[in-house]
Amino acid sequence: MAGEDHTSSLLEAPPIAPLKPEQLNRVLLTSLANRIITATWRSGLIQWSWGEGVYLLSEVRYHETIGAEMPKQLIDWFSKREVITSGHINNVAPGAAAARLGAMGVLDTAAIDNNLQSWLSNPDSATRASNGAIEHWPGSVWADTCYMLGTYYLNFAVAKSDLEKAKFMGEQLVHHFELLQNPITKLFAHGSHRGETLWNYWGRGNAWMALSSVEFLDACEVLALDIPEVKVVKNTLKSQLLSLIPLLPEYGIWDVLVDRQVENKGILETSASAGIGSAMVRAARHLPDIAQDLANTGMRAIAAALTYVDEVGALTRTSAGTVLQLVPFGYSVIRSDRLQLWGQGLALNAITAALDSRRNLLRV
Repeated sequence: MAGEDHTSSLLEAPPIAPLKPEQLNRVLLTSLANRIITATWRSGLIQWSWGEGVYLLSEVRYHETIGAEMPKQLIDWFSKREVITSGHINNVAPGAAAARLGAMGVLDTAAIDNNLQSWLSNPDSATRASNGAIEHWPGSVWADTCYMLGTYYLNFAVAKSDLEKAKFMGEQLVHHFELLQNPITKLFAHGSHRGETLWNYWGRGNAWMALSSVEFLDACEVLALDIPEVKVVKNTLKSQLLSLIPLLPEYGIWDVLVDRQVENKGILETSASAGIGSAMVRAARHLPDIAQDLANTGMRAIAAALTYVDEVGALTRTSAGTVLQLVPFGYSVIRSDRLQLWGQGLALNAITAALDSRRNLLRV
């Protein structure tokens, strides 16, 4: 490419020595989780938005996994909210944690569900691409949508035994696959713009797609839902994860663009590795023929990402909220100066996946 800018890549600090997977025992993982949770609540969860949604779902799952009661501050965050916003597809995300809390009987979710369902059922709320994929912005299909919308619909489906919501998300995943998965590399582009896919293989976008696919497979398993989309999602997820495995550097963190694109080569982005790593670990039981490779690579990525949780409890080297970029260099901006809620959530997601994996090993 003419005019490549290697500035960020050349100035990137070297990676720090990663934790080893065998170091991720329960004591260390719960200690890290407590630091992350404390730091996140101290920073404030001030909006009904996607960052809060990613984080809250991960915290709910963490407490479920360790067998703890749901903290009062978490339940109160939902029950004391007077304003629930859903003016954009991102703002559906907090509904996922609410759905899980509702299923436990610790939160009345009627008002939340009515608000979100009313907005989602309005044809003017979100535009569609020609193949039926819900657009993140008019004219643009993004990987982000599958997670921000999908986790709500799928957790709602499980909580309410709503098979149609799960089927709908299976269809949406397939529509997004059609537009965003490269048929050769099997990696996912961040998004498309005006009908043209922009082939920038953003790490967190690949995490959103992998985690959304696992979420769908988990939900279908619970609901005993046998539909054609299950096979499609399994095959697509398998091809994506197999493509990611050899791209993981020795130090365990994928580049911000996972294909080692030259302008971003060596630029670390930890939230993507936490997300992809946890997706691999969670996907292992759905893809038994490659389960060991997924578990091994996933735990390497999780261990390396958690190395970047600082003494305060913030996951450093996390990119800020990232809009669709026209050129690869646009993805090179990483933030370590302040806590990012999605980074906190994906780090906690990774801890939960690691704890669950360790617990399953002890059962064998």
